[in-house]
Parts: sequence; C-alpha cells; structure tokens
Amino acid sequence: MTPATLALAPPEVALSSGRLLPAALIGIALIVVLITRFKMHPFLALTLGSLTVGAVAGLPMADAISSFTDGFGSTAAGVGTLIALGAMFGKLLADSGGADEIVDTIVGRSSARSLPWAMAAVGALIGLPMFFEIGLVLLMPVIFLVARRSGLSLIRVGIPALAGLSVMHGLVPPHPGPLVAIDALKADLGLTLGLGVLVAIPTVAIAGPLFARYAARWVDVPAPELWDGRRVEDEGAEGAGQARRPSFAVTVATVLLPVVLMMGKALADLLTAEGSPARSVLDFLGTPLVALLIAVIVAIFTLGRGAGMDGRAITTSIERSLPPIAGILLIVAAGGGFKQTLVDTGIGKLVADWVQGSGLSVLLLAWLVAVMIRLATGSATVATVTASGILAPLVTTLDTGETSLLVLAIGAGSLFFSHVNDAGFWLVKEYFGLSVGQNLKTWSAMETVISVAGLVFVLLLSLFL
Repeated sequence: MTPATLALAPPEVALSSGRLLPAALIGIALIVVLITRFKMHPFLALTLGSLTVGAVAGLPMADAISSFTDGFGSTAAGVGTLIALGAMFGKLLADSGGADEIVDTIVGRSSARSLPWAMAAVGALIGLPMFFEIGLVLLMPVIFLVARRSGLSLIRVGIPALAGLSVMHGLVPPHPGPLVAIDALKADLGLTLGLGVLVAIPTVAIAGPLFARYAARWVDVPAPELWDGRRVEDEGAEGAGQARRPSFAVTVATVLLPVVLMMGKALADLLTAEGSPARSVLDFLGTPLVALLIAVIVAIFTLGRGAGMDGRAITTSIERSLPPIAGILLIVAAGGGFKQTLVDTGIGKLVADWVQGSGLSVLLLAWLVAVMIRLATGSATVATVTASGILAPLVTTLDTGETSLLVLAIGAGSLFFSHVNDAGFWLVKEYFGLSVGQNLKTWSAMETVISVAGLVFVLLLSLFL
C-alpha cells in the first residue's frame, strides 16, 4: 500500500487503531526528551520522532520514510521560500538604517507618559518583518538609551517592546510559526493575517504597556551605565556602512507593503466576483511568495539604494541574512514531515474523531496542545509545527474563518510561559541583567499574559465567525 493510498484509508483499515494513540504519545515524548534531556537539535528530534511514530504504529519503514520526506519537501517548498524572503527583507531593513529611523521617529515624538506605548508600537512594527532574536538585538540599544534618558525603569520601557516583538512572532505571518501552521492547516493566509492583526493589537496593549506598570513595581532595574549617551544613529551606521537613512514614510510604506498586498487578496476574494480582472490581479499580487518577493525587490531600492548602499553592500546584506535561518528552515520542514507521518498513519484522524465526540472547543484544545509542547520543549516553533500536525485532520470540519482562528489559537499557545528551557529566556535575562527569579516575574509572566490574552481574543472572534 502506497503512502497516498494509506492516507486516504480509514485508520481502522490501514493500521491497528489500538497502536495509533500509543505511537503518537511515544513519538511526542521522544521528541521532548531528546530536546530537553539530551539537548538534541529539534530537526534531528523531529526526524527521529516521526520515524518512531511510523514504526510503533505499524507503518512499513519504507512508507514511514516516504511520508516524512514528502511532508518535509512540501513544507520546505511552501514555507521555506517565504522564510528566506522574510529574512532578506529584515536584514535590508536593519542594515539600511530603516529600522533605526522607525525607532527614532516614534520614540522622538513621544512624551514620558506615552513612551511605553511608543515602545510597544516600535516592537510591533520592527517585529512584523523580523525574527524575534534579530529584532531583540536591534532594539536593545534603543531600550537602554530610552530608559536612561527618560529615567524610567528598564522593565517599564523594555517589556512593551518585547511584547510587540513576541506577539508578532507568534501570531502574524510571515513569521515561521504562523506560516507553517497556515500551510499545515490549509488556512487562508490573507484572512489569518487580518485576524492575527485584530488579535495582536489588544494583546500587545495588555501584555506590553499595561502589564509593564506592574512588572516595573516587582522588578526595578535601571539601564546599565555602559549604554548612557550611546547614539542609536551610530548603531545603524556601523551595521549599514552608509551615512544616510531612508525616510520614515518610505520605510514604513516598505514594511507594510507585503501586508497590504496579502490583505488586498483576502478582501478581493470577499468583495469581487470570481474571475474578474481585479480579483485575478490582486490574487496574484497577494500570493505570499509574490508579495514578499515584491517587497524584497522594492526594499532593495527604497531601503538599500535609499540609504546610499551600493550593489555590493546590498548583495552582502542579503547573503548574510540566510545562514542564521538555516536551523529554522530545517526545524519547520521536519515539523512538516512529522505532521505528514501523523496524517498517513491515521493518528490525526483518530484525534479528530475523539475531539468531535468529546464536545471540547477545538480552539481551546489547540491552545492546550501547543501550551504543553511549549512548556516541554521551550520552542515556540516546535510547539506550533507539532500541534498543527496533530490537529490538521480537524480542518475538514471547520470553515475558513474557524481554520484561521485555529492557527491563531496554536500560535497563542506556543508563547505560553517561557522558562529555563527556552533560549529566548536566557537571551532576555542576559541583556536585561536580571536574575532567574526576576526574569520569571517579568519576561515569563509577560509571555503568559500574551498567550492567555491571545486565546481570549481568539475565542471572542469565534463568536462572530
């Protein structure tokens, strides 16, 4: 029996249903143990976990390998190119000084009272095209400088910026987590993007400026003296090697271009007749690959050339954007392979049938599954790709809006309570100069607020869709 045939066959016919649930539990447990206990790279852990699921479920090993490679290849093709284009765009934004221009303009026009809100806006805007780690490294000098000059606590200024970065990372494409969930669940990207922004805005407000008021009382940390008086302009110039920056208006327009194109496609699908010229054009331009490709090409001129970078500098910037994402690409693709193995063995169908019969909210279940994997592995990306694979068979019972909300519920769950097994936990701790206890009271608590608030807003949206 071929994998294609097996995927279509009912699990009770293809494989023994009594072995499917143990196979899934053993496979997930193996992934968790390999990552947490043996510090194995998630790519290797997901690969071994996928093959283990196939073996325990009774799938012939040739078919198990074929399922994994098929899922790996299709995910890499569907998501990998988007992640690569997003990395190129983010590097151009940083190296051109465009990111610094956004930061300086927004923060420079803010009063002391509105600074936390301005920092949340900066974090969200910078976080839209950039990976969390890159955005954090870019924003840390700004956070330190603003805290020193305003006299506010480092936590009061920093938590809102971190909230903006983290929410975008977990809920809004083109970040790897949301993209792989959209691919696995066959969700509409434009609709998911629009709903993601609706959830992200109030979530950032609650977990950022509002939560920071209380976190700053629990942990009062001043910015280190090392950063006093350090100019943000110098940071941008050192990275970009040019004397000028693109303007604020041009930079923001460039950052929002792919978002506008993808949301335009979603609106065209809702408001224009099928087959009309306008819809055909907007559908093409709003395709994620095309939208991001256009954004990168435009950024070469508006950000790169606009900052005085020559052809060699632009090429170097783009080349340097790719090595850091190699690990992310492998993890995401391996997660696609794991998902396909769950589908082909029939485990996903078994879980879907159980959920339908249990009466549980699919959105709440998706959030809980992502939370458990996040707590166990420390990786938001692993939590997203694994939960998406487990819940993929459920989408046949959901409409388009519910499927997009399912993506967002998984994304919210993947951010729950970052702790000592998460690299981001230690990155924030060291940058902010916090103890483990202080980091738990601030960063970890903020991530939990994001996760819970995100779920609440997803559930509220589900009442109207």
